[in-house]
This record gives sequence, C-alpha cells and structure tokens, in this order.
Amino acid sequence: MDPTYLILGSAFIGVLTLVLGLMSIFQGRTDTDLENRLVAFTGRTPVNRGEVSSTILLDGLTTAQGFFGRLIQRFDNLPLLFRQADSPIRPEPFFVICFVSAALLLIMATALRVPNTVLPAAPLFGFAIPWIWLLLRRRSRMRAFEKQLPDALELLARALRSGNSLAAGLNVVATEMVAPISMEFRTVYEEQNLGLPIDQALRNMLQRVPNMDLQFFVTAVSIQRQAGGDLSEILGKISMLVRERFKILGQVRALTGEGRMSGVVLMALPIVLFLTVYFLNPDYVALLFNRELGRTMILWAVIAQCIGGYVIHRIVNIKV
Repeated sequence: MDPTYLILGSAFIGVLTLVLGLMSIFQGRTDTDLENRLVAFTGRTPVNRGEVSSTILLDGLTTAQGFFGRLIQRFDNLPLLFRQADSPIRPEPFFVICFVSAALLLIMATALRVPNTVLPAAPLFGFAIPWIWLLLRRRSRMRAFEKQLPDALELLARALRSGNSLAAGLNVVATEMVAPISMEFRTVYEEQNLGLPIDQALRNMLQRVPNMDLQFFVTAVSIQRQAGGDLSEILGKISMLVRERFKILGQVRALTGEGRMSGVVLMALPIVLFLTVYFLNPDYVALLFNRELGRTMILWAVIAQCIGGYVIHRIVNIKV
C-alpha cells in the first residue's frame, strides 16, 4: 500500500475524531435559564429540552471559544452571512466541515493520481464547496423574501385599515405568512416587545435582509412616525410599485434568457472537454502540465474564462 494514502487517511481519521470529541464535550452547554426567561417574556411556546439537545447534536459545536471561535470573531460580517442564509450549521462546525471536505478531496485526488501541478487545487475546491452551498442558500432565501414582500405589505396595509397598530400588523404578517418573511417579521415583533424602538427593529431587519424594496418600507415607516400620514395607503403604493418592478424584471429575464444560456454553455464547454480528454487519454493532457508552455496556456485559459464570464454577466445582468 502506498504510504501517502496511509498518511492522508490517518490525518482524516484524526481530524474526524477531534471533531466528534469536541462535539461530545460541548453537547448540552446551553443558556437554558436565560432562554426560558426570554420565552416567558415574549409569550412564545417553550422549547423542549429534547429538541434543544437534538439541535445541538446536529449543529455540532455551539460555542465561540477555541481556535475557530477566535478566527470567526475576527470577521464581523461572518455571523450576519450565516443569519442571512438561515444556515442550520453554526460557523464553528462549518469551518470544521470545510477542512474535512478539503481533506477528502485531497485524498480522492491523490487516489486518482491527479498531476502534482493540479493537486493543490483539490483541497482548495473542497474548502470552497461548503461556501458555495452557503452563498447559494443565502441567495435563494433573499429571492424568496423578495417575492413575498408585496403580499406582506398588502397584508400589513389591510391590518392597519382594520384598526390594528403597526406592531399588531407585524404580528399578523409573522403569523399568517410562511418563511422566510415570517421569521424576519417575527424577529421585529419580538424586538419591539422587548423594548427596542420599532424604527430600530425595522432597520435591524434591513441589515439582515439588504433589499431595496424593503428599504422603501422602512423609510416610509420612519417618515410616517415622525411626520404622520396614512401608512396603509403608502404601503399599498409601495406594494404596487414592487409588483410592477417584478413584471418588468420578468420581461427582462425572458429577453436575456438566450444570452444567459449561451454564457453557461461557453463557460462549461472547455471544462467538460478537458475532463473528457483527461479520462480518455491522460498522457495527451499531461503535456499541458509537464511543459512550461502548457502551464502558461492553462493560466491564460483560466484568465480568459474569468474575463469572458464577467463580460457575459455584465451584459445579461440588467438592473430594474
């Protein structure tokens, strides 16, 4: 057996054992008393201890101490990214997953006898896979929130017309609608219940969900609370404006669909052809890695791919 495989396998098993050990150490360490007081104050349903334990088991590490905790504290916007994506994984175990993924791809690349010049790219790609998943999850959640916002504003406007206060209207949206918009409005409602001014609670939601249409709503509420006016009528107009913008955006996406599909094909075709030729005739492709001219060609090909992808993105991405 190749000693390289043995070393890499031992390193992976060691990292996995360390992760499981830390999970068993930190399992069950929760601020139960503080959580129960907040639940009683806000009037929400108490959380079952069994559910909390299962959540801890799934999330892994739940403390900001240790190496990964100190690393995460250096990046102020990192917890916000996980909050925007509504990630079921905490930042600390997420970093552990990134390193484990990098180690797995390194072992797989070594087992497949990938050329040494390409071998360092395997752990980098493995480390990036969880981040790609996180960013895609965040984008999907932001788009879902954007689509739900017009209905939420109309529901809030109807609640205000029926005589409810703004806080009660926020509670109606949080109760009647589904995630993700119900979660964000529920957070705003609970923050103002705990004594935070409703303007600040709405600005906090805008920070969690950086959306232009939501900014119109937050600005309208702030102006109305200072200068007065019919907030329900303002919300109705904002909802109509958002729906019209979605209609124009749909037309733009239909017109640029061919360009976006062409960009996907042009970006994927060189990579697919390269992998196909590599598995069919590895010696033929090895010339690109064994010679200086071949490595230079690969570098310029990657640069050209990035430039072409950026240009196509700028052409088809029309702001509405």
